Amino acid sequence: MKYIDLHCDTLTKSLDEKLSLKDGGLQINLNKLKKSGCAAQCLAIFTEGEGADGRFKAYAAYFEECMRRYGKELTFIKSYSDLKYCLDGGGKGVILTVENLGFIRSTDEIDGLYSLGVKMASPVWNYENALAFPNLLFKNGLPLFEEREERGLKKFGREVIEKLDEKGIIVDISHLSDGGAEDILKNRKTPIVASHSNCVAVCNVARNLTDGLIKKIADCGGVVGVNFCKDFLGSGNSFGRVLDNIKHLINIGGEDIIAFGSDFDGIPECEDLESCEKMPALISFLEKGGIQSATLEKLCYKNFARVFKEVCG
Repeated sequence: MKYIDLHCDTLTKSLDEKLSLKDGGLQINLNKLKKSGCAAQCLAIFTEGEGADGRFKAYAAYFEECMRRYGKELTFIKSYSDLKYCLDGGGKGVILTVENLGFIRSTDEIDGLYSLGVKMASPVWNYENALAFPNLLFKNGLPLFEEREERGLKKFGREVIEKLDEKGIIVDISHLSDGGAEDILKNRKTPIVASHSNCVAVCNVARNLTDGLIKKIADCGGVVGVNFCKDFLGSGNSFGRVLDNIKHLINIGGEDIIAFGSDFDGIPECEDLESCEKMPALISFLEKGGIQSATLEKLCYKNFARVFKEVCG
């Protein structure tokens, strides 16, 4: 079955490690996507720390170079009509996203992201920035995986979220503190996503979502992309743990909230889910595990396509 994956770090890893986006030794590459059944892959530009602005520009230039090189094999999805073309079998698509907006200094820079074709963005990664706090707390440089961060968005962060909404760029709350997520979700009508997050009730780590947040994401019509990282899935068979998270999301938020957010090339290889080539086997496992065909279609592509259409147009 065709699917959309809401998050991977393939683009940045490809440039950083000089691995071909077409056939390099990545968890996702163009040749593997062709075998996987993927209709649209979100490609994140990730930056962190000093010099992030310059690295963002380098990654953006690299993305443009890749689109020139592989443009006959990949569709750069900038509108719902582009996404529908890929879902209808017209070709493989890529959606440009940003993980961690900590490098921006003015909301005017969101206009530049929009011009580049960015369709989804998150305010923060694992460390505090000028916009927000992450959902990981640290002590003596070590993460406190079971403690929750309650501090909310900073003033600039609120301004950035407003600008993203104005430009029709999907707000991504993966990595964001509970307080920041609550700030965004309060009285919200426009869908958001948690592009690569799992459930605290299934695996109790701070990177995962509480039931309260899951309900509020569902209430605004948003989706959660299940992350394949073992640290967030928990011990046991990877396919089984993905299924556990999907079932919990459905139980708390309904079947319109579920999606995939692999985090490939941002996570270590794990047994059974080494690369996107395993997606057909995973989808088959989920169907045998009790996910009905209509629900499976929502999980694989319909839910995120709905959000993309509503927010990005």
